[in-house]
Amino acid sequence: MARCIALVPAAGHGSRFGSATPKQYLDINGQPLLAHTLAVLAANPDIDQVAVVISPGDEWFDSFDWPQPKLTVLRVGGASRAESVANGLAALAPAADDWVLVHDAARCCLSPQALARLIAEIGDDAVGGILAQPVADTVKQGDAAARISATVPRDGLWLAQTPQMFRAGLLACALADAANPAITDEASAIELLGHAPRLVVGEAQNFKVTWPGDLALAAAILAARN
Repeated sequence: MARCIALVPAAGHGSRFGSATPKQYLDINGQPLLAHTLAVLAANPDIDQVAVVISPGDEWFDSFDWPQPKLTVLRVGGASRAESVANGLAALAPAADDWVLVHDAARCCLSPQALARLIAEIGDDAVGGILAQPVADTVKQGDAAARISATVPRDGLWLAQTPQMFRAGLLACALADAANPAITDEASAIELLGHAPRLVVGEAQNFKVTWPGDLALAAAILAARN
């Protein structure tokens, strides 16, 4: 029977955030951001294992308590997200038909409902798929001078989120050239093989903590949920 594995690449430093401490270890409501991310994945009954991929030189992870019994720590992080995911898959060596859900460490506000919806809708899909949000706002294209050069039709446009859920064998094949700059997420790697991943409607609260102000918003969402 195919297993379901959550894989969380957490080897980055978050240079846009501007903190000396990697953002995945910054405090949100008394816990590191990463702890909230791992907790929602571990709590899902369909997920058998949660693997976090950290840098071999990570100086912060062992400073915290990580109580989740499903957790596996892989110190094989690479220079990019794609390399970290590829290295994590190689270290785990899952069966080819196991499902792998790759989730951004910084998306700590993923709801149990959105996660369950993704697993339910992708569980019988031949390719796999991702959580995503249909674009609701008017989209502007800017030029080098930060002036509007065009208004882009938003029909059919989606904002990619995570988790992104694919069979382990297909994903490993797609990430064989993890250094390819065209690979910006797992779905783009699958697309390069000629497949069309499925889009599952996500939630606005499943945003990626990127800027310092995002911490307060994430803290408010998590406090309200709890």
